[in-house]
Amino acid sequence: MPHIEIANDLPGISGLFVQRPDTAGVLSQLADTLLREGESPLSRGERELIAAYVSDLNCTAYCSGSHSAFAAAQLEGGAELVASVLADADRAPISPLIRALLKVAAEVQAKAAPVSDTTIAAARAEGATDDHIHDTVLIAAAFAMFNRYVSGLATALPADPSFYNAAADVVVARGYSGAR
Repeated sequence: MPHIEIANDLPGISGLFVQRPDTAGVLSQLADTLLREGESPLSRGERELIAAYVSDLNCTAYCSGSHSAFAAAQLEGGAELVASVLADADRAPISPLIRALLKVAAEVQAKAAPVSDTTIAAARAEGATDDHIHDTVLIAAAFAMFNRYVSGLATALPADPSFYNAAADVVVARGYSGAR
């Protein structure tokens, strides 16, 4: 049961965006910039995978489900790949670079402190550039905020899990701002 009255039946952040279009515009643009539009050495699918991974670590089922579907729609390997990353990123069939960046993201998710020199060095050893590290840290930090927004208000989960795949079709085609 959500902690505030939400005057629509939409789950998660979708319902909050309809409820508060003033904040929805800004937050949607942030998501578009971080996950779709901004210049990045990371593909859209890789950026979504980082968002899904952080959301899963934060136990935010709505965001984990959404961004897992968005990543799966944009990555070779699809839902099976994403599920393997969420189950065990150390054993998932991903590149050593992405595995190292997920460790960076996990440290950002765990606490508001500098990522360890060891973790950064490991990412650099796998080819991470300043832009890889910057984008990973920013996505992980932003999803700490998005996850707390959704979870803090105890928003509803979709009644039908196919909601996530339908949302993925819209987000992949039109982006976050176009999905509203």
